[in-house]
Amino acid sequence: MQKFIRDFSLPAAFAGFVTFLIGISVSAVLVIQAAQILGATTEQITSWFWALGIGIGLSGLILSWKFKHPVATSWSTAGLALIIATGSGYNLHEAIGAFLVCGLITALLGFFGVFEKVLAYIPQSLTSAMLAGVLLKFGIAIFANMQDHWQFILSLLTIYIVSKRVWPRYCIVITVVIGIIICPFFMEFHPPVLHWTLAKPVWITPEFTWSAILGLALPLFVINVASQYLPGIAMIKSYGYRPHVNQLIGWTGATQTILAPFGCYTVNIAAISAAVSLDDQVHPDPTKRYIAGISCGFFYILMGLFAATLTSLLMSFPSLFIMALAGIALFGTISHNIAIAFHEPNDREAALLTFLCSASGVQFFGIGSAFWGLIVGIVVSLIFKVKFKKV
Repeated sequence: MQKFIRDFSLPAAFAGFVTFLIGISVSAVLVIQAAQILGATTEQITSWFWALGIGIGLSGLILSWKFKHPVATSWSTAGLALIIATGSGYNLHEAIGAFLVCGLITALLGFFGVFEKVLAYIPQSLTSAMLAGVLLKFGIAIFANMQDHWQFILSLLTIYIVSKRVWPRYCIVITVVIGIIICPFFMEFHPPVLHWTLAKPVWITPEFTWSAILGLALPLFVINVASQYLPGIAMIKSYGYRPHVNQLIGWTGATQTILAPFGCYTVNIAAISAAVSLDDQVHPDPTKRYIAGISCGFFYILMGLFAATLTSLLMSFPSLFIMALAGIALFGTISHNIAIAFHEPNDREAALLTFLCSASGVQFFGIGSAFWGLIVGIVVSLIFKVKFKKV
C-alpha cells in the first residue's frame, strides 16, 4: 500500500478513467442490444453489466498491481457484433454455455503458452503498423467532425496544444476537465438525475449444445484473439514492457469462465483504449504507469456495483465529446507506433501494407482489419525475406 501511495499521481488516475470511458462509451448500448436479442430480462441485463464490470475491473486491477505495468482489460465490441448477428439462433442459456466454453478455451491456451509462442515470431514493426492503422481513424475523426462542429473541436485542440506546451504531464487531465466545463456552451448536455442502487447478480444456468459451441463459442474465441489479444499485447510491448502473456491471457480467460453464468460474455486485454494508459503523458517513469491500470479497473468495478446508475451517467456525455477526447488522448500513441513501424528500412514495405490494411476497416468472416492487416504484413515480410536462387 505504501508503494501505491508513493507512485499515485493524478494524471495516471485520470488516464485510467479516460481508458474506462473510451472502453464503455461506444458499445455499452450494444451490450443491452445483445442481451435483449438472446431474450434477457431487465434484471438479467443489469447482471450482465455487473459481471462485466466486476470481471474486467478485478482482472485489470489485480494484474496491473501484480506485474507493475498498465493492464487495461475490456469487453469485446466485435464480440458483441457477433452475438447481435447470430444470437437469434440460440436461447440465453445456450449462449451462456458458449461464453463459458470460450473463456475455458482462452484460459487453457493462455496458461499452456500457445499465444506467447505465436507472438514471438511477429516483428514489432508489423504489430506497431497494425496498431497505428487501427488507431488512425480516431485521429482523423476529430478533423472530419470540424466540418459541422469546428468551434468545439478547435477549442479542445487549442486547450490540448497549449496545455501540452505548458504542462505536458497534465495535458489530458486539463483537456478533460475544461472540455466538460465548455461542453454545455457548444451542445446539449444535461447530466441525468442519479439514483444510487447496487446491482444484483442473477445466475443464468448454462446449457451446452454443439450448435452454440461451434457457431458462437469458437467464432467468439477467434474474434477475441484477432481483435483484442493480438493488438492489446502488441500495444503493451510497443511501450517497452515485457508482459507475461501466458498469465494475462490465462487469467482473463479464467475470469470470463467463472463469471459467464452471470452474463460475462468476455474479458479481454484492451486494444485501442489501452493506449491511453501506456503513454508517457500518464507518468514520465514507466514503472509508475501501472496506477492507470489500477484506476481503470477501479472504475469498471464501480460500474459493476452501480451498473444502471453509472452507465446512465456516462452515456449522458455527448458522443462528439467522447469521440474528440478519444482522438486527442490517442495522438501520442499514433505517433509512437508510426515511428516504430517505419524505423527499420527493410521492413517498411510490409509495415506500410499492414498499416493501410489495418486502417481500411475491412472485415472478413466477422474478423476485423487489425487481424487481416497483420496477415498481409507477415506474408509480404516473408516474400521479401525469402532468397530465390538465380537461374
